[in-house]
Amino acid sequence: MVAVASETHPPVRPFLKWAGNKYRVLPHIRRRLPAGQRLVEPFVGSGALFLNCDYDAYLLADSNPDLILLYNTLKTEGADFIRYARTFFAPRYNTPEQYYALREKFNRARQSRHKAALFVYLNRHGYNGLCRYNASGGFNVPFGRYRRPYFPEAEMRAFCDKAQRAEFRVQSFETTLAQTGQGDVVYCDPPYVPLSLSANFTDYSRGGFDLEQQRLLARLAAETAARGIPVLISNHDTPFTRKAYAAARSLDAFSVHRSISCNTARRQAAGEVLALFA
Repeated sequence: MVAVASETHPPVRPFLKWAGNKYRVLPHIRRRLPAGQRLVEPFVGSGALFLNCDYDAYLLADSNPDLILLYNTLKTEGADFIRYARTFFAPRYNTPEQYYALREKFNRARQSRHKAALFVYLNRHGYNGLCRYNASGGFNVPFGRYRRPYFPEAEMRAFCDKAQRAEFRVQSFETTLAQTGQGDVVYCDPPYVPLSLSANFTDYSRGGFDLEQQRLLARLAAETAARGIPVLISNHDTPFTRKAYAAARSLDAFSVHRSISCNTARRQAAGEVLALFA
């Protein structure tokens, strides 16, 4: 059995800017993540945990095909792809006109290394590193107006090296959990339950991951654990999540200083919970 990475190891940063990135709370997660042979993540996001733990193999899934295209392209092409992606970080591309032109090309492009490279560009040049799509499936994050966007070459190289032990798939969390077997350990980082359901439920539901899916995830986590496969889930610490995770073996709560408002004056510590089904 393989243990998770020691907390004394220097943490590796993801190369993508990502909402809900777990980089800052890695010590909390790693302390509670069981040992195993393969780590399975149904919501891989930026891959912060994947980069900072040590298993023999990884099954990393997400419902975003653009994200998985990027990861598979980086895994396969390595340094050649990194050099290609870097070409879009020239000063001439850091203007509103060029940004919106490249965003339109991204939205029209088929699955290709060009589309994957543009995803890196949009992630670093778009506002706040957001990943957002309109109802038609078009990426619609506005220009970020950064003076000199950072090109994450070292972080991409580290990801590529680690990715050789990983398999990346576009699929639902239901499918991913159904593909687990003995020796697997599952970490789930779903879209979080809003801290205020009355204030945020409409926007939250429109995002495609509603409260029924939160309940389904909790139920499938319990069923997966009953097969001998531990499942750890992160979420906001709310009365809803406490009830949804009632079947968990343990619930560990802690505070995280996170931007939960676009108004910096209103940013505050948010309660987080880790539910272990085992």
